[in-house]
Amino acid sequence: MLSKRILALSSSTSGNSAYLEPAIPFIKNFLGSKSTNIGFIPFASVDKNYEKYTCKVKEALKSLPYNIETVFSKNAKSIIDKNDVIMVGGGNTFKLLHDIYQLNLLNTIREKVNAGTPYIGWSAGSNITAQTIGTTNDMPIVEPKSFSALKFFPFQINPHYINKKIKGFNGETRDQRLEEFIKINPGIPIVCLPEGTALKMENNVLKYSGKESATLFYFKKGKEYFSRKVIHHKSDLSYLL
Repeated sequence: MLSKRILALSSSTSGNSAYLEPAIPFIKNFLGSKSTNIGFIPFASVDKNYEKYTCKVKEALKSLPYNIETVFSKNAKSIIDKNDVIMVGGGNTFKLLHDIYQLNLLNTIREKVNAGTPYIGWSAGSNITAQTIGTTNDMPIVEPKSFSALKFFPFQINPHYINKKIKGFNGETRDQRLEEFIKINPGIPIVCLPEGTALKMENNVLKYSGKESATLFYFKKGKEYFSRKVIHHKSDLSYLL
């Protein structure tokens, strides 16, 4: 089996940036400057105007020498099979995984990436690279066949990570929600990615990149509580693989 090549971006924007502006340097570094054919999976979009979504992505990445083709429901497997790269956009993670199961694409994507095809995802597209979608921030607007995802990583991802307690608000913070997952699933760590950051895996090496520090949540062995670790730019996280 060839080494998997995966770029998992936290988000399509950061702060007041243009769409996919923060992602461009990551994608260019990951794929290089050669002409490349990309199959774009837009199923996280609830509007279902997949061509419009793809056009938005093409416009954002027009400075890069890539040919991006929409993966439609009717020809999804053939488009995925023929392209050199799989790219999966953000939106609603439950909708994305629901459609992937409905179209019997989970193993198609998994096998192609396991054979060496580069995978790029952001937000929902990053969520599904994990063991499950149990740490998505999205509402379950549709029920997928399973929460089990692509399992490229043996840990969970929480994109758009921010932990802020709002005065007068009595709901759970992000950290409290993640702690709930850790308590129920003590053997599965969570990598929490602030906007504008990314995980890149190549040659069995996993690196974190971003101006903001990320956070790793895990259950401390032999203790009855969870722990957290700050992850800095260029940190090697290969020990999680």
